[in-house]
Amino acid sequence: MDTIKTIAIVGGTGALGGGLAMACARAGLRVYLGSRDPERASAAARQIADATGATVSGADNLSCAAEGDLVAVTVPFASQFEILRQIAGKVEGRIVLDTTVPLVPPKVARVQLPAEGSAANRALAALGSGVRLVTGFHSVSAQKLSKGEKIEGDVLLFSDDVEAREKVVGLANMIGLRGIHAGPLANSVAGEAMTSVLIGINKRYGVREGAGIVVTGIAHDA
Repeated sequence: MDTIKTIAIVGGTGALGGGLAMACARAGLRVYLGSRDPERASAAARQIADATGATVSGADNLSCAAEGDLVAVTVPFASQFEILRQIAGKVEGRIVLDTTVPLVPPKVARVQLPAEGSAANRALAALGSGVRLVTGFHSVSAQKLSKGEKIEGDVLLFSDDVEAREKVVGLANMIGLRGIHAGPLANSVAGEAMTSVLIGINKRYGVREGAGIVVTGIAHDA
């Protein structure tokens, strides 16, 4: 199976998007960075390129979504549906990694699932069935991704398309994480809800750069 060599990150100037971009650039991937403000995207791309020596370019979200072996969407829950609806025509038939978590301020440490049941269901409604949707990266620390530190934690990945999910597992492994097959999109609700639990744990125990999760019993070379 071919590995992912290029990645487009819609919403790439946010915390998670920027961290993912930095991690992918360090791993040698060609990175396309998207933002509502193309000038901001270009400035962030130059910073990442200077820091890593990788090829990184910035553009508006719609132009960004037309690029890459994989399109990652790293936008806030409030923006998710509209952004996905906008890019749907650009990503048909391709793998889209949606990292959205249904956080509703101000009580982000409380699980608050949307009427659709999960952010994954909202993504399906916005993108349509012609997109190879994978969800995950819900419990990854953006700060640690940016710093390039070893992250002690696993990345749960969900999709009804097992081949697409396997490619995103490979991406996670490539950037120094451990990707875990966590089942179909219906299971994404568990990963999304876990983020609020981890936010509460961070606050209670003073975890500055984000608690994570580890799945025990799986060999590292599985």
